[in-house]
Amino acid sequence: MPALLLDGFYESETLPLAAQECVNWYRVISKNQGDISPVSLSGCSGLTQVATSGIGSTEINRGMHVKDGKPYFLNGTTLYRLDMSTDAEGNEAFSLVVMGTILGEDRVSMADNGKELMVLVPSGNGYIIDETSGSPFLQITDAGFTANGAPQVVVFIDSFFVCSTDSKTFIRSDANQGLSWNSLNKYTAESDPDDIVSLAVFNNKLYAGGSETIEEFYNNAGVFQRTGLFLDKGVSARFTMIAANNFLMWVGAGTDESPAIWALNGNVPVKISTTIIDTVLQDYSQDEIVTSFAYSYAKAGAYFVGFSMPTRTFEFNTITGKWNERKSKIVNAIGESQVLRFRINSLGTAYNRVLCGDSQDGRIGVIDKGTYSEYENEIFRTCVIQPLTNEGRSISIPHLEPTFKSGVGTLEVPDPQIRFSYSKDSGDEFTNQTFRSLGGIGQYQRRTIWTRQGRFPREALFRFTMTDKVESEFIKLEYAATGGS
Repeated sequence: MPALLLDGFYESETLPLAAQECVNWYRVISKNQGDISPVSLSGCSGLTQVATSGIGSTEINRGMHVKDGKPYFLNGTTLYRLDMSTDAEGNEAFSLVVMGTILGEDRVSMADNGKELMVLVPSGNGYIIDETSGSPFLQITDAGFTANGAPQVVVFIDSFFVCSTDSKTFIRSDANQGLSWNSLNKYTAESDPDDIVSLAVFNNKLYAGGSETIEEFYNNAGVFQRTGLFLDKGVSARFTMIAANNFLMWVGAGTDESPAIWALNGNVPVKISTTIIDTVLQDYSQDEIVTSFAYSYAKAGAYFVGFSMPTRTFEFNTITGKWNERKSKIVNAIGESQVLRFRINSLGTAYNRVLCGDSQDGRIGVIDKGTYSEYENEIFRTCVIQPLTNEGRSISIPHLEPTFKSGVGTLEVPDPQIRFSYSKDSGDEFTNQTFRSLGGIGQYQRRTIWTRQGRFPREALFRFTMTDKVESEFIKLEYAATGGS
């Protein structure tokens, strides 16, 4: 009998309702008739280092941006350009080029007009990097830049840099001139007098995200005018408003509401977060929520939009419409292992790679589907399937066989293992784990079978865990069951 592999991440506060986990695996839906399973789980990509600006927390990444195919990373207080070179034998090498110093510790926003890169610190300090000019790194000193409040977030649309400010306005630069700002070029979102928290460009429209509402603008010969579209859900964290893969998403809420994750569906905001994600958001203070950020990337036919919060990271696959969770295992300064949110702090695509900055030190990495570790650390993968029930009666499981891709052993990991445990109390407690081999090199017929799992009073919950640094593809789950009276 086949069992449903979980429907993505969904863990309810009321565990008997749902206790599904999906950590560092994501759901794949087959579109081919005849596949042995219509739904499977695929291991999330690992991380490989390509460069570093140094070790220690003073080098953690504050943001990155790709301009004209070149990635720029702000690590600590230094802005770097990451260059790639190829020798005569085709060997690639990466190097960091120092662009300038940007003081502070806060996350920054970046945008470019094809020639100039603008880096904006939320304190209101803005910098222009123009490597075609005689002064390639300059701070914005035009009085018009701060005349309407301290700029907070920058985007680019129709030849203009546009910045939100801390005084309920947004401002624009002169056309293709990031150093030139006129104090008269200011705008307000007057449908509701809330603060403008963030900005986003979506379908060539400018969205001004307030704390309780969002309003849409269009560029009319250099003047931004309202389109009439008004959304009654605001933005709670400035760096979570993101346009990706034909979606506009953000963390936010309406008046007197708790935060959730929203997506624009036509002209209507639709909540896409699950109950537990909403609960996680509600447990954070406002000071904690504002540190959240969003990112997006595509890998192996999946398109992820991630929302990284202070302690947890959730990814939404826009292809399947399902969530998974990302966690990273690190070794801290005193040698203890810790499991944290997904360790990346920013990412972007350049040199045909998804490159990322780090939240622990100055490493710059590549998100790689063929890498089964995060730098030197193992990836902790776990999932709990949908509960097996028997209409409220007891159920016994004499035979259980999960099918994983077998023969995935390597010289480094000659005998990779999958671990299994179960719960009889709706996920409050799980049994001690038992192990089965996934097969060494070439052992493609290796099967993983558990027998005589016993009687479950109401429902059976199964958990599978994998940490070995090998390929991890969970294809299907089959079981035999007998029902009680």
